[in-house]
Amino acid sequence: MTKLSVNINKLALIRNSRGGNNPNLLKAALDCEIFGANGITVHPRPDERHIKYTDVYELSHIIKTEFNIEGNPKESKFIELVQTVKPQQVTLVPDTNSQLTSDHGWDTLKEKDFLVDIIAKFKALGIRTCVFVDPDLRMIEGAKDTGADRIELYTESYATNFHRDSKAAIAPYVLAAHKANEIGLGINAGHDLDKENLRYFAQNIPNLLEVSIGHALVCDALYWGLENTIQIYKRCLEN
Repeated sequence: MTKLSVNINKLALIRNSRGGNNPNLLKAALDCEIFGANGITVHPRPDERHIKYTDVYELSHIIKTEFNIEGNPKESKFIELVQTVKPQQVTLVPDTNSQLTSDHGWDTLKEKDFLVDIIAKFKALGIRTCVFVDPDLRMIEGAKDTGADRIELYTESYATNFHRDSKAAIAPYVLAAHKANEIGLGINAGHDLDKENLRYFAQNIPNLLEVSIGHALVCDALYWGLENTIQIYKRCLEN
């Protein structure tokens, strides 16, 4: 079954809005694991508006499932963080400091030399590497050439168009998945996936290994509770 990695950025954002330590991020991460999450994802940004770098170091000592750190490897502080923590997976995302959230994948052709170098450094430490890409066959082929182990498909356009025309919305992602499978890249996915569109996505993407979900899951947890919500999302991923 496709793994569910819970992104806890939004929980950190709530904590930061009042100062102090409520909700307790470390306890929340452990509870997510107890409630069935297969992994924990964090995406620290330079302004630390949600996850702080100290959070990542503390989380690395307690997480028992899989730790996935997302971020921009053009930030030296991020590189140092990953090299020190040595998570099971690092997902490379081409964010700029001014972005509210991730909104595009890598140009793996133009950025090939940079990605080859940084991916080699992380893989030398035994860290699985994943490159955030749009469902563009050229970018997926380019990701293979960087030495990455996996791609993470940026799913915003799928989510936006799902209710209008689900078949059209999923079509480029199916092609992207077939290309990734053909050339030996593992497939992750994330961004704007929720309980409405997740099942259809998982049913149509062959060999989908992992989804990373934060915003929608935390919003749903306000109504249904964290444990129940994690189970709802996991059921969406059942074959």
